[in-house]
Amino acid sequence: MRCLQRLFCYNAFFDCFKGQQVNKPPLKKTNNTFKAGQNTAKTTPKRKPKKASHFNVKKAAHKTFVPKKALPASMQKIVLFNKPFDVLSQFTDEGNPESDRETLKDYIDIPNIYAAGRLDRDSEGLLVLTNDGKLQADITQPGKKTEKTYWVQVEGVPTEADLQKLRNGVELKDGLTLPAKAKIMDNPDIWERYPPIRERANIPTTWISLTISEGRNRQVRRMTANIGFPTLRLIRYSVGEWTIKGLKNGTYTVLKK
Repeated sequence: MRCLQRLFCYNAFFDCFKGQQVNKPPLKKTNNTFKAGQNTAKTTPKRKPKKASHFNVKKAAHKTFVPKKALPASMQKIVLFNKPFDVLSQFTDEGNPESDRETLKDYIDIPNIYAAGRLDRDSEGLLVLTNDGKLQADITQPGKKTEKTYWVQVEGVPTEADLQKLRNGVELKDGLTLPAKAKIMDNPDIWERYPPIRERANIPTTWISLTISEGRNRQVRRMTANIGFPTLRLIRYSVGEWTIKGLKNGTYTVLKK
C-alpha cells in the first residue's frame, strides 16, 4: 500500500511540470556555426592578403622603380654613357654612404633617368639610361632578346672549336646559355684602362667580339672561363642599335628626338 502511495506522489509531482519549458542559458556566439559534435572553440578569421604594390614590396638596393609605360617622344630621355672601369652603374652607393667609390652622379647630371640593365663595376663601355619604363623593359627582359655586343680580352688564344662552343651555348650553373655570335677581332683602338690589366709575359691575349641576347649576372666572364679562357678586360660595345662609336670613355650623349 505504501508503495502505491509513493508512486502516486511521484506521478503527481511530474504532472505539475508536464508541458512546461525549461529555460536554458543561451549558447555564446562564436565565429563558427554550432553543430552537434563539433569543436566550438573560437578561431581567428584569416586576414585578406595585402594587394601588391611598389610601396610594400621590398626591393634590392640597386633596383629602382620605373613605371613600365611608354612615354610620349617629347618626354622621353635616352642617354648613352661610356662607363669607365671601377664606376658603379647606379647613382648612389647605397648601403655604403661613406664610400668614395665613383657612381653615375659623378659623370651624369640629368635627373630622373635610370640604367636600363647593369654593367659590372669592373666592366667598361655602353650603358643606356632612360626615363622610359617600356624601353627599359625592352632592353632588360630576357624575352625581348635584345642583342648586346662585347669586346672581350681573354687570356690565351681560343681556337675555332673553342669559339664554336660559345656559339652553341655553354652550360653554366644557372643553365645553358642561348646561342651567341663569337669571332676573333683585331686589337681595338680604345682608351687606356687605369689601372691596367695584369698580363703574364709568357701568355698571349686575344680579343673576341661576343654577341649575346640575354643578361645573366657576369655572364660573359663565366662563358669565357667555361671554355678555359679567363676574361681580362670587358667592354660593352653595343646595346641593340646603339654603340659607343665616337663616344669617349667617361662621357655621355643625349639622343635627339
